[in-house]
Amino acid sequence: MNGICSKCWATCNVDMPGTFTANPEDAGMFYQWNRKTGWSSTDPMINSNGSTTWDPSNASGSTWASANDPCPTGWRVPTNAEHRSLLNAGSQWTTTNGVDGRIFGNGNDLLFLPAVGIRHYIVGANMGMGTGFYWSCTASPNRAFYLSFSSSGATDNDIPRSTGLSVRCIKE
Repeated sequence: MNGICSKCWATCNVDMPGTFTANPEDAGMFYQWNRKTGWSSTDPMINSNGSTTWDPSNASGSTWASANDPCPTGWRVPTNAEHRSLLNAGSQWTTTNGVDGRIFGNGNDLLFLPAVGIRHYIVGANMGMGTGFYWSCTASPNRAFYLSFSSSGATDNDIPRSTGLSVRCIKE
């Protein structure tokens, strides 16, 4: 756990639904917005249910439903406002145990997010390695908000909901 921006952030990404990765630099699985099925962050493309069929449709809803939340019990997908608090805390590009990513915060309150790419919203192909993409639970019309970063900076934006992104949870 990490207490950055007065919130308790998980130190690792979500792996299989309901679990965290073993290490902060591990990629974990990619999730489509408001869906609980995880997708491999490496090839071949396979999900947490053993399927290889990508669903390019956009999930409905105005927020990530708790029944579809891939975070472990007691944790949840953060809001776009909580991602913005990370952006406001400052960040810097770094490498941790050979994995590129960005550290958010300052002083002793630091949060490392690995830059592990995404899965394409139509075909599910891996892309964007060296860039980080993390879902928020906040929807926009037909899209949803996410936190993104690279070596040149960090921002928030919206993207098609069927895109596969990382999830870093926040304590409920």
